[in-house]
Amino acid sequence: MWIADKWNDYELIDTSAGEKLERWGKYILIRPDPQVIWHTDKKHQGWKRADAVYSRSSSGGGSWSVNKLPKEWNISYRELKFVIRPMGFKHTGLFPEQAANWDWFSELIKESARPIKVLNLFAYTGGATVAAAAAGASVCHVDASKGMVAQAKENAALSGLANAPIRYIVDDCKKFVEREIRRGNKYDAVIMDPPSYGRGPSGEVWKIEDSIDSLVMLAAQLLSDKPLFFLINSYTTGLSPLTMKYIIDSRITALRGGSCQAGELALPASASGGLLPCGSSARWCAVGGSDK
Repeated sequence: MWIADKWNDYELIDTSAGEKLERWGKYILIRPDPQVIWHTDKKHQGWKRADAVYSRSSSGGGSWSVNKLPKEWNISYRELKFVIRPMGFKHTGLFPEQAANWDWFSELIKESARPIKVLNLFAYTGGATVAAAAAGASVCHVDASKGMVAQAKENAALSGLANAPIRYIVDDCKKFVEREIRRGNKYDAVIMDPPSYGRGPSGEVWKIEDSIDSLVMLAAQLLSDKPLFFLINSYTTGLSPLTMKYIIDSRITALRGGSCQAGELALPASASGGLLPCGSSARWCAVGGSDK
């Protein structure tokens, strides 16, 4: 298990009855979370004075039923800064549990003492992109959503990385990987955070159970002669950490050596002291130490 417990501007305060109570900077949010299947007394005062509450609809989807938030605001993690912009489907534009992965690969990049090229697939609003760039890597950021790529550029600028070597690509990730293979391009590291289901800009259908193995096999062909790491994140309930580890071991470790470790990502709840599971990751590292 990897715990994202180094935040100052974000705090998971409490969890109960399918909801989580969070602090994003100075604002308190209540959002649904399917992992919270327990019922505890909501004693923390934040449950009663939240600035925004996202409520699910019985017909699907949902909305912010209480919303005293500004349109957007910024929060920081270490030297990184991000714009927080609540969206129609409960999201804020950032997944704070991923900070545990940012710290892991940032240390690898810094310790490598050489130029590192990173490919970030399904890169969303660029949390991993700015973390890798801040550590000194050049990054190719690929996502099918033009809006998410635009927000990634905002995050890079906020973090003082407007002129960093980051390439932003709006494209279907699998098609981009296939073209990079034909071009002969190589990367020292690959990060991917594929959705459970999605469509590319031209209507391409993505279903993770059907596609993740073949995508890893393709992306592995882009690794350089001296690869550094390969990281898969997943929020798909049916895709266990061990499944992702098996895929990486079959497609990368068996050919390149190194080691792969897999586990859950978690956030600590300050009021209860418990841990909230927040998806999972599989981390491959070329030379040991993959659980740093």
